[in-house]
Amino acid sequence: MGLFSRNKPKIKIQTTKKDGFSGWVKCSGCSELIHANELQQNLNCCPKCNYHYRLSLKQRIDLLSDSGTFVEHFTEISPVDAIDFVDTESYKDRLIQATQKTGRNDAIATGTCQLDGRNYALAILDFSFMGGSMGSVVGERLALLIELALACNIPLVAVSASGGARMQESVLSLMQMAKTSAALAKLHEKKIPYISILTNPTTGGVTASFATLGDIIIAEPDALIAFAGPRVVEQTIGQKLPPRAQKSEFLLEKGMIDCIIKRSDLRSKLSFFLEFLTDNDRIFDPGQEEPLAKKMAHRLKELLEINDATQNSSPYSNSRR
Repeated sequence: MGLFSRNKPKIKIQTTKKDGFSGWVKCSGCSELIHANELQQNLNCCPKCNYHYRLSLKQRIDLLSDSGTFVEHFTEISPVDAIDFVDTESYKDRLIQATQKTGRNDAIATGTCQLDGRNYALAILDFSFMGGSMGSVVGERLALLIELALACNIPLVAVSASGGARMQESVLSLMQMAKTSAALAKLHEKKIPYISILTNPTTGGVTASFATLGDIIIAEPDALIAFAGPRVVEQTIGQKLPPRAQKSEFLLEKGMIDCIIKRSDLRSKLSFFLEFLTDNDRIFDPGQEEPLAKKMAHRLKELLEINDATQNSSPYSNSRR
């Protein structure tokens, strides 16, 4: 080794950029940083402003049913490309991609379950499957679930998150609006309760049919609920919509929905509604010291009243005052 020689230090050169995600998320409602773990523990709601993020299908089932009680039905019904539809991609390819992404063959889960020991039928639209769009399978499964609720004399609950009717099925998807509405009319004739829960977003043909036909219509805070979106409406009528039009708070003020319930309260209040709307022969028991009907009516009034504290707790929600 020469007098002036030395070992050159080895310099590690990073050629690829590391993933920058460290578990922190910038809230879409208040722009504050929140950790993904904290968000998950809070039912996908921002702990600072209560902004409601979308829940997965499994998370929604876990929220609205007793553990292990949900039994899915009608999964054997699968979509077909009846009209060989092609836009930028073929409908067949879109179905394959959606199935690979979600592990499901269409955008709705229909089944029976229990909530606090009470049986009911539950339908949930999965927005991750083609935007929760309503095609022939969604309409057929929902109609069959309604018939099952009729046969078993159990309440029905539907949770909507949808971009509307599925354009790739053309008029076949629009027919599902009439089919589901007619099936719900039979449920109404038999005086079997139907509760509709609207989440962000609920639009198009779903809004124009079963989503807004509930005996009680519940919405999550700040949910977009509309037939056509704000941009389409503004382009059509040539003027701006009022601030926060088509949001659940605005629709509550105008009487389109019955109440807005925070996700943290949804399970308990849904349980109460199911209790209130079923087994009503108990209410008129003349042996009661204080009529149960009076107690239940008072509780129902409390649930349907606007909770100003809830409305004012979020910086992105308008107050009704």
